[in-house]
Formats: sequence, structure tokens, C-alpha cells
Amino acid sequence: MVRDLTKGSVPKHLITFAIPIILGNLFQLTYNAVDSIVVGRYAGTDSLAAVGTANPVMNIVILGVTGICIGASVLMSQFFGAGDEEKLKREVSTTLVFGGIFSLAMVVLGLALSKAILWMMSTPEEILDIAAVYLRIIFLGMPFTYLYNAMASAMRSVGDSKTPIQFLAASSVLNIFLDFLFVAVFHWEAVGAGIATVLSQAMSALLCVWYVYRRVPLLQLRPGELKMDRELLKLTLQHGSITALQQSCQPIGKLLIQGKINTLGVSAMAAFNAVNRVDDFAFTPEQSISHAMMTFIAQNRGAKQMDRVKKGFRDGLLVEFGYWVLICTVILLFRRPIMGLFSSGESGGMLELGVEYLGLMAFFYLLPAFTNGIQGFFRGMGNMKITLISTIIQISVRVVFVYLLVPAVGMTGVAYASLIGWICMLAAEVPYYFAYMKKQEQSAQR
Repeated sequence: MVRDLTKGSVPKHLITFAIPIILGNLFQLTYNAVDSIVVGRYAGTDSLAAVGTANPVMNIVILGVTGICIGASVLMSQFFGAGDEEKLKREVSTTLVFGGIFSLAMVVLGLALSKAILWMMSTPEEILDIAAVYLRIIFLGMPFTYLYNAMASAMRSVGDSKTPIQFLAASSVLNIFLDFLFVAVFHWEAVGAGIATVLSQAMSALLCVWYVYRRVPLLQLRPGELKMDRELLKLTLQHGSITALQQSCQPIGKLLIQGKINTLGVSAMAAFNAVNRVDDFAFTPEQSISHAMMTFIAQNRGAKQMDRVKKGFRDGLLVEFGYWVLICTVILLFRRPIMGLFSSGESGGMLELGVEYLGLMAFFYLLPAFTNGIQGFFRGMGNMKITLISTIIQISVRVVFVYLLVPAVGMTGVAYASLIGWICMLAAEVPYYFAYMKKQEQSAQR
């Protein structure tokens, strides 16, 4: 369903656009947990380790895909808001044609280099072969991964955030079913998990294509329209490469933080693994609200409605604040039973570490709510550089303070380091925002 975000209630648009993205991402997080449980329970430790060691490789590739698609989505939203249907179609076509070339190149490289990459990651010899097979299977699904992300970005750019998430949820249910069938019943182990993932990705991508050609004429491309516009590709890659680089900063930082946590012993490692899952459930809705703000602001920027851009930014931050109040309350009330889900009766040390950490982070989650909102604004305005610079500041400061504080105060040092990192990020973003808006107003008056 096409939705013009340049008209009507700003808060209503933001909330109704964000909710499907939030629910879809939470569903995806739940699916990821179930997927690991099925593989671990029915295929054993070796298969679980093989899947686990292959996933970071695919995550890096997927960051590239999502970065390109976010860049494309900003341009599509801008063209839609401006009422330029021809340029919108050219951007969709450019994104799909480039994506076909990119994803096929990834398939070829992945098939050829999977084992070498895993070997360079010091993957244990006993799981190297099965991990390589699993990774090659996942690489075969890369065209479907790209196609889904590209079509979902196109649908969101014209105001439809619900449909792609419905298809993602349907494919996740299929994935869980196929996991049980291939892993638990057929005993195909990690190979079965890989096949299940690729088939479910194919389903979500093909459903998006089917829906567009049934219901969204604005996005439909005929054979003669399927070509690549070099100028639009340049803009897409400019936006997308910066976004992909920005997103990759976080997993690199987490890897360095994990190294320091590992020095605290098994209880701290287990507690940190558990609270990271809780962090995901806190951060993901904040990021989803940010994506809603990005699309809203990009559409209204294209329509040259700067008053609505400002109102969308302000109301988006209020929605972020409202979500923080909710997640803070839930975690403060239920942090002990939440940690209890991850621990056995003998894991008292791990339980207390996690409870103490979450008691601090419940309050600290307010800051990333605001940083995500600000990043959504700048992406919608097409200014990707500040999002990269501020993210690098945040993760760099966070890692430095983890290494300074953890030896002195233990795992709570990670929470305090996160707080300091977010404060430094806001210290960079907030003054820049006012200077940027002043410059925009001066340009409009000329």
C-alpha cells in the first residue's frame, strides 16, 4: 500500500510506519534464537559452532547489501516525495541491475574463497569442512538476500513498511519449519540449516516481486526499463558505502570489547553473551524508529516541505523517548527473571553480573534512542558522513573506556563505557545539527 508521508498527521505516520518494522525485527531476533536452538539441540555442538563461525562472514557481506539498499531507499523516498516517478523507477532499476551484478560476484567469490576465509579465522580443523559447506550454501542465496532488501527498500520508500515485514515474517516461519524438517528429521545438520535459510530467503524475495507486480504499479519495471543509470548509481554508492562502513564499526567494536570481557572468566563471558541479547531487543526498536524517520524526512525533503521535516524530527525523538520509558520500565522490573532465562541454578555469579549490568543500562538506553533518531534525520537529509563520523567517535571512545574501566570495576565498566561513548556521540551530533540547519535555512533564503 503506497502512503504519501508528505501529508497528514506527522506522529501518526511515524508510529504506523515504525511499528511493522519494529515487530518484524523483533520477530527476526526471535527466529535467530530458535534457529540456534534447533541446530544446537538436534545437530550437536560441532554444527552449532560451524554455523556460528560462518555467520560473521555473512554478516559483513549483508552489511554491504543493507548499506547499498539504505542509500537507494533515501533516493527513492526523495524522488517519490518530489513526485518524480520517472527518476524513482530509474533508481529502482539501477539498484536491481547493480544488485544482480554484485550478488553474482559474491556468489563466485564465496564459492571459491569460503574455506580460505574460515581457515584465516583460525576455525578448528574438525569443523572447517562443514563450516565451509554451510558458508557456500549461504553465499548461493546472496541474490535472493539482495533482491529482498532492494524490493523492501523500494516499498518502504513509497510508504509501505508493513508488506515487506509480513513477507519476512512468513519466510522466518518457513525457515523454522524447514530447520526442524532438514535438521531434526532428515539429520542434514549444518547443511540442512543452510538450505533452509536459502529457501526462506528466496520465498521472501519472490513474494516481494509478486506483490509489486500485482499491487504497486509505481514500482513496476518493464523489460526496456531495466537498465543502470550511472549518475544514480554513483549517488547510491556514495550514500550506501558510507552507511555500510558505519554499520560495520559496531561489530568490529564488539569484537574488541568481547576480547576484554574474555579476561574476566567464564561467568562474565556467559553474562555478557546474555545481556547482548537483551541489548538487541532494546536497540532494534530504536533503530526501527530511526528508519521510519529517515523515510519520512526523505519524502518531505523531496517535496521541499522543510517545516514537516523539522516536525518529523522532533516528533520522531518524542517517539524514541516514549519507547525508552517502556523498555526502561520493563528491564528494571524484570531484569532478574530475564537473566534467569539464560542461567541454570548453578550460575549465580553470571546471574548477578547480568542483573547489575541491566540495572544500569535500563537508564543508559535513553542516549542511543536520541543518537538513532539524529542519525535517521541525517540519513533522510542525504548527509551520511556525519553518521559515520559520530559512530566512529562513539565506538572508539567506548572501546577505549572498556579497556580502562573493566579491569577496575568488572563488567559494569562496559555499561559506563557505553554511556561515555554515547555522550561523546551526542556532543558531536547536536552542535553539528544546529550548524547544519542554520546553513539549510540560509540556502533556502537565497
